[in-house]
Amino acid sequence: MKIWLNGGLQDLDSARVSVLDHGLTVGDGIFETVKAVAGRPFALTRHLDRLARSARGLGLPEPDLDEVRRACAAVIAANPMALGRLRITYTGGLSPLGSDRGDQGPTLVVALGEAARRPDSTAVITVPWTRNERGALTGLKTTSYAENVVALARATEQGATEALFANTVGQLCEGTGSNVFVVLDGEIHTPPVSSGCLAGITRALAVEWTGAHETDLPLDVLDRADEVFLTSTLRDVQGVHRVDDRQLPGAPGPVTAKAMRVFDERAGDDLDP
Repeated sequence: MKIWLNGGLQDLDSARVSVLDHGLTVGDGIFETVKAVAGRPFALTRHLDRLARSARGLGLPEPDLDEVRRACAAVIAANPMALGRLRITYTGGLSPLGSDRGDQGPTLVVALGEAARRPDSTAVITVPWTRNERGALTGLKTTSYAENVVALARATEQGATEALFANTVGQLCEGTGSNVFVVLDGEIHTPPVSSGCLAGITRALAVEWTGAHETDLPLDVLDRADEVFLTSTLRDVQGVHRVDDRQLPGAPGPVTAKAMRVFDERAGDDLDP
């Protein structure tokens, strides 16, 4: 297995990042997960645009997006696979212990792992913790993911693959690594970015391609929605057949199934939409 680390390809087993890297010591970093299909990345331009936005939001040096593109191409070419999870990680780099950044420059890592196509539907739970729609990191895809680790572990314990959060005012927000959509009276709705959710790449494409409405929604909309589905880089569009103890028989429902078909067709026509 080959990865890209700070300027070139290296063997995974011998690649090294300092134990004092700010991404490790204080979670000072950003990342993107990109789907790689048959040797080509999907929606890479959108992912790189968001990487740059996250860097600006965190105050990191502007990433060299041309280098990141070269790194992605090199890693994909060095590790052929039918479906892969391409992970771009960009951190504050070697720094003193504490929150101050050092002056050694950022760390860039690009790695690829095998992935499998998701089932057409899954189970989710809601969790009692909230997303802070007014936080310093809101809307940034940072490596500070411990909260998601805890929530996802609870979901796994309850036979689910995702945990859904409300925000601080009780509105439906997002999952640990996905955006959430609901179907009400035949229309698709998803929380707006102002709810505190991440501006997901797949979310944006699903909104564009299905005509979904961005709507402030209470968390308990999950108790009455006709259909629920998730979007993410590796889920694409995935139906939900259980929310907590509520069963949604027949998932994916007709509206979700159509959204899945539309997404597959549009994504197949253009790998960098």
